[in-house]
This record gives sequence, structure tokens and C-alpha cells, in this order.
Amino acid sequence: MIVLKTTGEINLMRQACKIAAGALIAAGEAVKPGVSTFEINRVCEHFIRLHNAVPTFLGYQGYPAASCISINDEVIHGIPSKKRIVHEGDIVSIDVGATFNGYVGDNAATFAAGAISPEAQRLCDVTRESLYKGIEAAQVGGRIGDIGHAVQAYCEEAGFSVVREYTGHGVGHVMHEDPSVPNYGTPGRGVRLQPGMTIAIEPMINMGKADIRRLPDGWTVKTKDGKYSAHFEHTVAITSNGPVILTRV
Repeated sequence: MIVLKTTGEINLMRQACKIAAGALIAAGEAVKPGVSTFEINRVCEHFIRLHNAVPTFLGYQGYPAASCISINDEVIHGIPSKKRIVHEGDIVSIDVGATFNGYVGDNAATFAAGAISPEAQRLCDVTRESLYKGIEAAQVGGRIGDIGHAVQAYCEEAGFSVVREYTGHGVGHVMHEDPSVPNYGTPGRGVRLQPGMTIAIEPMINMGKADIRRLPDGWTVKTKDGKYSAHFEHTVAITSNGPVILTRV
């Protein structure tokens, strides 16, 4: 069931989204060669708790950390660890959610550790831009397929591939609400977009093929071909005046 939010509820969501966005920025600033993903996660969790919010991911279906930190060929859900060290040239995807006053903000971005290759930079640039293409397509009266098609067309035209097994989603009182928001699709198909919908749009884009595999830890997802993957996400409100990015600071 899709839960439509009032203007007042969306304003409450903004507070959670602002905290989630701030945590992502703080975590991104911590990305540098030699740092552990455990330390990046510590920075992220500290920011969330400092602002009297709760890390949404921590304990979610047993997940053990406040953020997901995925490096290079890790697509999503990388578990922070003291043994997982960031190296020069890595790309580091950080996904973080914050719960505040009963609402959730969810966002993600991929950060460079030092100097990265031109190919990795292009992957990050295209993935980030595809997020905004998807957001632009999130118009009242449109369809979920419009969003996915915008992301897919942009990334595939650039020579990259779209992960199919994981998608964006509705977000609000809980992290995962209806509807599912795929990063691929057909224009004019799928759920109709209405004022008051709040969704997380999150392209997960691979440099090589779209095929993925999950590691034995039950969480970490990698590309099958070992090529890099990038991930960007915003929480967005659908309004009569156009889409509004709630996790923008």
C-alpha cells in the first residue's frame, strides 16, 4: 500500500532527511586512503546520534552497522570492518539512513579515495547524473516506469549497465514502503505518481555487466565480473510543483 504524506508530514520528513544527508557528507569527508570502513561508519553513526536521531540501518533485518560501505566492485550492502581498508584509487559507496520523529531519510553517494582512474570517474559522474535524470522524470501524473527509463536510457547510452535485482523504494515512516522504484523500465508503465508520494530513487550502475553475486556474509553484493559499481540516492517528494529532493542540504 502506498502511503501519501501531507505537506506537514513531508516537512517532518525533511528533518530526518537533513540528518541523513549530513551524515553522508561527514562520512564522505572521512573517505581517504588508509581509513577503515569501520571508522567511516563510526563517523556516520556519531553524526546521526549527535542530532538526536537513530541510525535506521542498524539492526534492520539483523544488519550490524549504521551504514553500508561498498568499495569498487561491491555494489551495495558492504559491512563496515576494521580490516576493510580504503586504498588510493578506490571508489567508496556509502548508503545511510536516519530516523527522526518517526520518519526516515535515506541517501547514498560514491566517493573517490584520492586520485581515481578516468574510467572510475566517468562511472561516478554518469551514475550521479542518472539519479537527477530519474528525479526530473518523477512528475505528478507520470508513472514509475518514467523514472526507471530515464535512468536506464542515460546509463546504457554511456555504455554502463543497470543492476536489476535491487531497486529504489517508497520511504516514510519506515525505510522500505511501496512502491518499488526500479532503475529500468518503460515510459508510461507502472504505478502512477501522485502528490504526497515520497520515494528513494537510487541508481546502482555497473561499469561492466549487470550480473551480481551475494557474498556468504549474507549482505555484501558484488559485480560478477569484478568491475566497479557506483551508487547514488536521494529521498524525493512528489509534489504538484515538481519533485522535491528532501536529502539535499
